[in-house]
Amino acid sequence: MDHSRSPTRRSNLLRALTNPYFLLALAALTWSGNHVVGRAIAGHVPPFALSTLRWAIPIPVLWVLARGHLATDWPAIRRGWKTMLALGLGGGSLFSAMQYVGLQYTTALNVSVLNSLAPVMIVGAGAALFRERLSARQLAGIGLSLAGVLVIVSKADAGVLATLQFDLGDGIILFNMATWAVYSACLRLAPRIHWLSFAFVLAVVSALGTVPAMVWEHASGYRLQATWATALSVLYVAIFPSVVGYAAWNRGVAMIGASRAGSFLYIVPLYSAVLASTFLGEQLMLFHIAGFAAIVAGVTLAARRANGRG
Repeated sequence: MDHSRSPTRRSNLLRALTNPYFLLALAALTWSGNHVVGRAIAGHVPPFALSTLRWAIPIPVLWVLARGHLATDWPAIRRGWKTMLALGLGGGSLFSAMQYVGLQYTTALNVSVLNSLAPVMIVGAGAALFRERLSARQLAGIGLSLAGVLVIVSKADAGVLATLQFDLGDGIILFNMATWAVYSACLRLAPRIHWLSFAFVLAVVSALGTVPAMVWEHASGYRLQATWATALSVLYVAIFPSVVGYAAWNRGVAMIGASRAGSFLYIVPLYSAVLASTFLGEQLMLFHIAGFAAIVAGVTLAARRANGRG
């Protein structure tokens, strides 16, 4: 056995886990899967119960992993408890719950279009809250990526976009994108603590924040059913979009900033197209490839620092 390969593999893994662009792309993949699962179970699994379990299930595991760091980080957490509470209630409880609620009422096409607005909203939130400025190159990259998203969701048919009708679900998703934008822009205010400590506190606040709505939902008769589909859906959203996705996103944002990281949300519709082709039998079409090319080009352009640095 060639033992020299093991250190090389570990080195490659370490480089990937410290690469902000890999981390942000990974977060986008987990959230794309979350959208696919959310649409598949809409009307069958209660959204507030799903959101609560999404955050509650990882708590014991996160506690085991984070308890050593929590002892060190606790003074910083106590000083910044208001910020952690706001981030947990906004970016955790409110965002995840309203996402599942919105998917009960709107179409996949509309959700894809509205999700593509998130990077623009992050830029707006950063400018409004922190007076950030973007270079012309970054703005051009955002515009190019948005064009790629529209190619995918419209199937390269301008008439499709002209027929979009926005309803209650669209309004909920649009509000959710604004919530996510503020969360992403405000991550810079979070206490400087280990990412496991942050993930644990975020999960606790997010789970507790949706418990009242889950109790109301249960009392109204909309309850979880003991089925394999329910169990697998809950396990997926509890592991990947909640723990893996948020950890990767938070670390990536910390490394390159919310405005530049926001461009990676344009990859979510691309992932959704691939996942739908793989698991739902939909064909990968030429417009998917054209959209992919535009998205990758736009993300690459927007990820560069102003004046070509970085």
